[in-house]
Amino acid sequence: MEIDSGAPAVARGEIDVAASPETIWRVLTEVGSWPAWNPDVKSASLEGPLAVGTQFRWKAGPGTITSTLQSIEPPHRIGWTGRTFGINAIHVHRLERQGETTNVTSEESWDGLLVRLLRRPLRKTLEKSVNSGLQHLKAEAEREAEQRSAV
Repeated sequence: MEIDSGAPAVARGEIDVAASPETIWRVLTEVGSWPAWNPDVKSASLEGPLAVGTQFRWKAGPGTITSTLQSIEPPHRIGWTGRTFGINAIHVHRLERQGETTNVTSEESWDGLLVRLLRRPLRKTLEKSVNSGLQHLKAEAEREAEQRSAV
């Protein structure tokens, strides 16, 4: 699964995390826990098992987003599609171990009439969201990794 690189709004970010892919995967896939570590997410609930086709609903910003899991390759890749306010989103996370750290890539594309009309401000909103999400994910995964190593 890939994002729509030709969409009016596309963002990509990456970050190195001092945690294993398995730890980061656990943080990413416990959807109901997103609000506990990401202040941009107000609520989240997975409506079934972690499997292709399962939906999850989450609130970020002004809208509630309904997303559907499209790609699951533990602990290396997860992707979903989502829709809110006429915006069609595709999001993919990739995790790649690099020695003692894991490189996490987050990519998202937005398409739809609203995005075409407000291309520049929505592209900036998306870039900010992707980078903020990566920073919060890094902090939580490293906190969990540190707790596990202290035991």
